[in-house]
Amino acid sequence: MQDLLLMQILKQYNPNTEEERDYKYKMLQLFESKKEVAFTRQNIQAHFTASAWIIDSISRNILLLHHKKLNKWLQPGGHADGEIDLEQVSRTEAFEETGLKNLALAKHGIFDIDIHEIPEFKGVPQHYHYDVRFAYFCNHEEKTKINSESNSFQWIEIGKVKDLTNEPSIIRMVNKTRTLLNEL
Repeated sequence: MQDLLLMQILKQYNPNTEEERDYKYKMLQLFESKKEVAFTRQNIQAHFTASAWIIDSISRNILLLHHKKLNKWLQPGGHADGEIDLEQVSRTEAFEETGLKNLALAKHGIFDIDIHEIPEFKGVPQHYHYDVRFAYFCNHEEKTKINSESNSFQWIEIGKVKDLTNEPSIIRMVNKTRTLLNEL
């Protein structure tokens, strides 16, 4: 039943760029062709992950982590490890990586999707993450804690995100966040 729910929210997701339309097509293909392993690391070439784009709507800050392994500023997220409810995976990853509990969906359904290459690391071959992203509102004054996967984390004003990163998918989410905040 959960797999049908994911298929439904993926099909309902309306990408606003050609790149995201391509990602959606590839995600649906992975889901349909490798359903039994698409949510696990057993599928060595590619598997689903989920992440949390965390926004403080009052201060207009975004929470970014400096990922140790990838040496990049990114949003919290990680492997589904067999869990099909990717929104729950994104919440779990956000809590594990930041300690944040009080996350309210900023937008019903998927906020963004991305497919990105993960380089070979400690015997795990290069592969792709099919990342499904959900946006949450959270107060930046809520107590946070860092875990061992990150060097640092920082609440950063939306207009200053480019000072930390020019990752195309991060900038795409910044632009979507501006639209979302203007709609409030």
